[in-house]
Amino acid sequence: MTGAMDGSSWKLFLLSCLIVMESSAQDFGQTQFICTSVPKDMDLCTATMQNSGPAEDLKTTVMQLRETVLQQKETIMNQKETIRELTSKLSRCESQSLPAAAGPGGRRPGSKNTMGDVSRGTTDTLAQLGQTLQTLKQRLENLEQYSRGNNTVQANSLKDLLQNKIDDMEKQVLSRVNTLEETKPGSRNDTEQRNRVESTLTSLHHRITDLEKGKDIRPTDKFQLTFPLRTNYMYAKAKRSLPEMYSFSVCLWIKSNASPGVGTPFSYAVPGQANEMVLIEWGNNPMEILINDKVAKLPFLINDGKWHHLCITWTTRDGMWEAFQDGVMRGSGENLAPYHPIKPEGVLVLGQEQDTLGGGFDATQAFVGELANLNIWNRKLSVAEIHNLATCNSKAPAGNVFSWTESNIEIFGGANQMDL
Repeated sequence: MTGAMDGSSWKLFLLSCLIVMESSAQDFGQTQFICTSVPKDMDLCTATMQNSGPAEDLKTTVMQLRETVLQQKETIMNQKETIRELTSKLSRCESQSLPAAAGPGGRRPGSKNTMGDVSRGTTDTLAQLGQTLQTLKQRLENLEQYSRGNNTVQANSLKDLLQNKIDDMEKQVLSRVNTLEETKPGSRNDTEQRNRVESTLTSLHHRITDLEKGKDIRPTDKFQLTFPLRTNYMYAKAKRSLPEMYSFSVCLWIKSNASPGVGTPFSYAVPGQANEMVLIEWGNNPMEILINDKVAKLPFLINDGKWHHLCITWTTRDGMWEAFQDGVMRGSGENLAPYHPIKPEGVLVLGQEQDTLGGGFDATQAFVGELANLNIWNRKLSVAEIHNLATCNSKAPAGNVFSWTESNIEIFGGANQMDL
């Protein structure tokens, strides 16, 4: 029985080989074929697939390649869609950036002259935002000044007002800048300006927070000098000389109840002239201003133990001078050292009168009291500027020749510096 089955298997094997060889010979001509045995109960095609060997690997490779091609096709389609979207956005941006027909005065019909008007251009809009933020910064500095004083109600009111203003500004700035970036998505300069604006806003918020927490944020000009005794060794000195000046304004805050006379708030001496510019009240005499040793009497009344603001202006032409106390003109005159410019390379001393360059102090002429915010300009200040100084307005200018900062002053002999 086994032999019969073996015989049948071989017959089937030989038959399959003959069929394959015959059909293949017609296609390939002189070709050598290798046959394999196939069980009689298995389909010939199935057996061929199972025993194909390298053909199976080739089929797998083809299927992988086909799948890769389909994936690449899908990627290309996605990229084409992205390109179409970008092209559409670019077309819209270009159409928005083209100026419309200008109306009267060069403005486009319907445009609004507002801070965030996109039609004015990215640069102009951001520049206007920067100016607005600078104004806020100046008001904040004014807040910091008042927050250290006694007027706490005014300080808190100003702080709340400024905080609300900053909140509104932040919303407007971010909204406008985002709009500008959407209009011009490739502008690197706009992005940099936005970063600067956001940095400024962050800085303002931090300073407001510090004020609310009661931190000591003291500008360097918020201090006073105290001279408690009449001595010939207590004084302060400016680190730099004054330049040549054909006009000047000198302003300061002063407090004293000394009698007789408050002494010498400041003196400026140059080589060959100890009294180049001096403010002095000595003995029972009224306060005087000396220029090149020439004298003008000033109608000041200040020895009541209260703070007073003094300003003296002078021009070399005709020697014209004016004197202001607490923002109000109290006197004026002429022929005070006319056509004599204030000389440079001198020494500015606070609290003492100089008989020699930088020395020769006399205790009887020493200042007794408190000084603050001494500033000097090489020009005549306007009445409005003097009023701003006397009322501590934020618009008040600082001296362009000498300004009241700690870094500009050296203190000697036990004079006291106190923060305001």
